Amino acid sequence: MHGRVIFIGDAAHQVSPFGARGANSGIQDAENLAWKLAAVLKGEGGSALIESYDLERIHDADENIGHSTRSTDFMSPHTSAERRLRDAVLALAPHAEFARRMVNSGRLSLPAAYDTPLSTPDTAPFAGTARLGAPLPDAPLRRPGGTPTHLLENLRGEFAVIHVKNGAVSEGRRPEAFDAIALTVIGDDLIDDEGKFTQRFDATPGATYLVRPDQHLCARWRNFDAAALKCARQRALAR
Repeated sequence: MHGRVIFIGDAAHQVSPFGARGANSGIQDAENLAWKLAAVLKGEGGSALIESYDLERIHDADENIGHSTRSTDFMSPHTSAERRLRDAVLALAPHAEFARRMVNSGRLSLPAAYDTPLSTPDTAPFAGTARLGAPLPDAPLRRPGGTPTHLLENLRGEFAVIHVKNGAVSEGRRPEAFDAIALTVIGDDLIDDEGKFTQRFDATPGATYLVRPDQHLCARWRNFDAAALKCARQRALAR
């Protein structure tokens, strides 16, 4: 780490002020880097972990710059052809759905989904809206005492394991956590009354998910496997 300088936010990539992309991307830079620096300083992360900051964030920065540039060009055309296209779109928009979709006034920033070597590839197919490498979708849940809560409220900014309780009597035991990783069991610790967690995570009995400290999904399996979890966490730490 000696002599290394790391840039984040506008110091690393300036973008046009459309779609809240500048502020959001800066926050995402800090979110991505903070847990990696902490892991390396604690001796948990490998030397390549800091390098993954650039790998993961540069794609999102390029995407943000591309979107904000297209928004700027739409609102302030540089050529007569761009102006004629913009004017035609605005004239058609009140009457045609396809034209309304072409109006570009600064599409809002979306969270980044990382195609990253820190993620462990799926060994089984998953549907739902949860994506490997992407931030977890939130879901309304209930605590056993009846208090309503949400999934993301129960993640504490460190590696976490989410496990779906297996209803089979012989397999319904609570898995044992390892290396002090926080374990949340859906069906015991949190109850999915509305089925939104099940739908969004394509959750089946026994399904297990490993979450990074920045709440990006980095591995998932159809069954709890302590050895696979340990390997996936090591991979996420670039060890």
